[in-house]
Formats: sequence, C-alpha cells, structure tokens
Amino acid sequence: MNINIGNELRWSKSRVLGMAIALGLVSALPAFAETYVAGMVGATLAPDTVRGRVNDPSFVGLPEGTSISNVQLNSSIMYGAKVGHYFNSIPWLGVELEAFVTTPHRPAQRLTLNAPGIGTIQQDEPGATNRIVVVSPLIMVRYQAGAFEPYAGVGPGVFFLHQEQLTASGSPSNYSQSNTGYGLNTQVGLRYRLTGHVSMFGEWKYNYGRIDLAGQANVNHFGINALSQLHHFVFGVGYHF
Repeated sequence: MNINIGNELRWSKSRVLGMAIALGLVSALPAFAETYVAGMVGATLAPDTVRGRVNDPSFVGLPEGTSISNVQLNSSIMYGAKVGHYFNSIPWLGVELEAFVTTPHRPAQRLTLNAPGIGTIQQDEPGATNRIVVVSPLIMVRYQAGAFEPYAGVGPGVFFLHQEQLTASGSPSNYSQSNTGYGLNTQVGLRYRLTGHVSMFGEWKYNYGRIDLAGQANVNHFGINALSQLHHFVFGVGYHF
C-alpha cells in the first residue's frame, strides 16, 4: 500500500515537472511579427461646450479679443479603418495607422460672447454641418492573455474639417470653409481573438485638437479659434496575417 502511494506521488511529481517544462518551452518559442487590418464603426460624443476666441469679431461689430464660452455640438456616427503591425523582437510593441470620419454638427443655439469693454453678449447663431476626417499614426502597446488582448495607443492626429453654415431655416447658405488642424489622438481597447486570423474589438478614443476657422465679411459671420475635444466609442472586426 505504501509502495503504491509512493509510486503515485512520484508519477504525479513527474507529470507536474513535465507540464512545467512544456510550458517553459512554449514560452521560450520565438514570437512572430504580426500585421492586421480592421474596420470600425461607432459613436462620437462631443463635449457640452467648446471654448475659444472669436476670429474677425469686427464682422459683427465686436472688438478684438472677444471670446466664446459655449458652442454645443451634436453626437454623431463615426466609421473608419486601420492597419497595424507588431514587431518580432518586441511582440508587445507596435505601430498603427488609422483614419476615420465623423460629423458632429452644430445645432442652432444661443452663444455667449465675452467682449472687452462691453461685457457678456447673447447671440443667436444658426446651425452648421461639420465633417471631420482624422488621420493618425500611433504607437501601440498590448498585453496578450490568451484570446483576450487589452491594448492602448497614442499619437499625433491630423484633423481635416469642412464646415457649411446653415440659414435660420436650416437650409445651406453660401458660407462654407475648410481647415486642417493638428492635435492628439489616443485609444484604449480590448481585442478578442475569434480565430487565429479573425478578431473583434471595442475601444474608446479621445481626440484633442485645434479648430481655426476664419470669419467671412460677405455673410457677416465671425470665425472661431478653439480647442476641440471628441470622445469616440468604437466596435470593429480585424483580420490578422
């Protein structure tokens, strides 16, 4: 009886040792470079207010230095694509290039203007349509835990904005312009591997950039120079090579 128990204990120890050696060999296997492409769709949530200064305030009879304390934007749908690569020598470090489109339009609203020497002024402003294209290279880091893969990325962003002013009735006007701005693009997400090649993911993005739109005297409209902050909640599917 004691001999059998001893044999079983030795056999159990051998199995544990064998499993440990096998796991060690697996962990010691070289990591391979990985490239992926993905499509994504989600929602853009604009902040409650955008604060900045007025460009060309004289177009509406206001002095230089006039600022705006509130500009509300609507939430919108966003969509885009990305391509990325993780390195062979450092499998947790990678690079990514993404591009996406969002349309956080500005509804008709009453703006609060702060004019030097005059004070606070309330002004009704018609709405405008906004189309923003974001292109951004990012440095990526990830942690591989089986099928789950949390990740994060940060990089500069180029923001292409086209805005078209609307009339009081909501129809397009003759006032439209474009602006290219620069800022920060970040993301935090969780990827799940459905197969060796296909994954699904959810992520949160945060954009921080500057909008600089000039005024137009022919339509009696001032411009704005302000910091824009956008939050995006995204779902996507990727293919890994």
